[in-house]
Amino acid sequence: MTGPAQAVQTAPFVAHLTDFVDEMRRRGMVVGPSALIDAARAVEVLDLLDRTSLREGLATTLLDDHLHRPAFDRLFDLWFPAAPGARTADDELPRTDDGEIDVPAARDMLAQMLADPTAEADGRLGAMVAQIVEELGRYDSARGQAYSAYQALSAIDPQTLIARIAAAMAGGDPTDLGAGTDPVTRRAAREKANQVRAAVERETQRRMAERNGRERVGEYAVPTLPEHINFLSAGAKQQAELRRTIDPLARLLASRLEVRRRRAHRGAVDVRQTLRASMSTGGVPIELKHRKPRPGRPELIVICDVSGSVAGFSQFTLNLVYALRQQFSKVRVFAFVDTVDEVTEMFDPSTGDKAGFGVDAKAAMHEMITTARIVTRDGHSDYSHMLRGFVENYADSLTHRGALLILGDARNNYHDPNVEILRDLVERVRHSYWLNPEAGRDWGTGDSAADVYGEVIDMFECRNAQQLGKVIADLLPV
Repeated sequence: MTGPAQAVQTAPFVAHLTDFVDEMRRRGMVVGPSALIDAARAVEVLDLLDRTSLREGLATTLLDDHLHRPAFDRLFDLWFPAAPGARTADDELPRTDDGEIDVPAARDMLAQMLADPTAEADGRLGAMVAQIVEELGRYDSARGQAYSAYQALSAIDPQTLIARIAAAMAGGDPTDLGAGTDPVTRRAAREKANQVRAAVERETQRRMAERNGRERVGEYAVPTLPEHINFLSAGAKQQAELRRTIDPLARLLASRLEVRRRRAHRGAVDVRQTLRASMSTGGVPIELKHRKPRPGRPELIVICDVSGSVAGFSQFTLNLVYALRQQFSKVRVFAFVDTVDEVTEMFDPSTGDKAGFGVDAKAAMHEMITTARIVTRDGHSDYSHMLRGFVENYADSLTHRGALLILGDARNNYHDPNVEILRDLVERVRHSYWLNPEAGRDWGTGDSAADVYGEVIDMFECRNAQQLGKVIADLLPV
């Protein structure tokens, strides 16, 4: 029996795979029907007991963005766990005379195992990680027994573990901290310690998913996709992930803008080509032929709030805008906290050792904050004073063929918003937009003047890279 029997056996797995793909889509990953079919075909030839092969096979067929791999891996561990229940091990964790886990001895034992290249392949390392979670990560909660990766990792202390691993890799005793101090060994030991950290997190996640369900655990265990990270709440690690999305996003937007520009501009009628084409219709010019369009590139003026509350958003947006600088004839950048100053040259890639967008924007932002004249009052955002200063010093930078882009949360610290000045700036340019990193529901609350400014200029919510990319793709002038 091969046909019907095999179909009955594989149907539950296909349904499980389909549910897994639906969860990927729900979290924002784009997985088309053809990708799902390819994944199902790959599963037919993969060893389902080899989780590494299954993981890589599904990642190859289902993912089209490598930046989504961390989220995919966490989802995979939830939907395709190693095994249910507790895991047994031949090597028990060492204990003290009173029966407690001997943490220093256990750390040395783990370091010795990590230095052994066969420990992972034969399952010993995975079994020991499971013991660490069971013995050191378990605690009693209001709902019963639970597990904490933080508690387990705090006990084994990964930083101390690195020195032990390096000593063991150098062929010495893990307690001999004088061994394995060369940079290559230390780097390898650090990678091993990171592997242990990830393994402990996976094992804890697996056990909690058995208790609470994978959907509930997935709410906090699966990382947010880079393009969905909130600008205003992103930490240092998340900001680094955001910066990696700039180049691919810029390339996509550049191609879209170029297509829009060419479609929006038609060249002059080419009389010679039109007459030549009319020969097939008896000399009647039914279809007009046009010369190849040569669309002009608009100028772009960017005014960005770089105060602490929105500095991350402004930095990312400036990176993206300057990555698109070839789409414009000129890009000028002005920054402010309570006073506006031009900072274009600080982000010019042609200045050699200067940072430049997409290269080391963090250094450029630091130079701007420390050297530019952007704080002359109390150091709090003051859009009113900024607008007055811009009109007085830089109003001639705005032209009828240019575009104005303002970046900021419009939190004006209860100053007069000076709406009439903003109205004058908007009337000087062909296009004007305001990108606000706050949620639209918060506009006009507290010291926010977003609702007032929004009556004069088109204001758009841009809380993450996905929203920002869509806004820029739809709005930037062609």
